[in-house]
Amino acid sequence: MLNLVSLLIGAVALLCALVAFIPLLGWLNWLIIPLAIVGLALGVVSKGTSGRNLNLVVIAVGVLRLMIGGGII
Repeated sequence: MLNLVSLLIGAVALLCALVAFIPLLGWLNWLIIPLAIVGLALGVVSKGTSGRNLNLVVIAVGVLRLMIGGGII
C-alpha cells in the first residue's frame, strides 16, 4: 500500500517537474524536491522498490534542473 502511495506522489511530482522545465518556472523545483523526498521516504518503508526508484529519478531531475538554472551552486 505504501508503495502505491509513493508511486502516486512520484507521478504527481514528475508531472510538476515537467511543468517546471518551462522557462521562468524553475523555482517550482524547490517545491517538487521536498514532495519527492516524502514519496521517497514512503518508498523506502514499503516492500516494493518502484515508488522509491521513481522518486529518486524525480529528485535527480529536479536537482539537475536547479543546477542548470543556477538555483544550486
